[in-house]
Amino acid sequence: MIDRLEKEVDMLERHLQVLRMVIENEPIGIVKMSNETGYPHHKVRYSLRVLEEENLIEPSSQGAITTEDTEDFVGDLDGKIDHIVEKLDDMKIDEVAEVEG
Repeated sequence: MIDRLEKEVDMLERHLQVLRMVIENEPIGIVKMSNETGYPHHKVRYSLRVLEEENLIEPSSQGAITTEDTEDFVGDLDGKIDHIVEKLDDMKIDEVAEVEG
């Protein structure tokens, strides 16, 4: 159960790293992203596809570029991550309660 969540978080981290590279280097291609991140081409390609489906990037003849939705997404991102972290913190089981319970 937790292993699946950890894999999802790792994948989200990769998607966000790819998005960050597009924001900082647009236009940028798969080969350059793969070389700079160390991720295989197929993983970069998958992240780009996910980001495109979310309308955060779009392809161009020179490589991936941001869209008009990217800035709003990035502006809301920290707050959304903080909310998720709070939810995860609330899920922790208190060791004392576990032992006494």
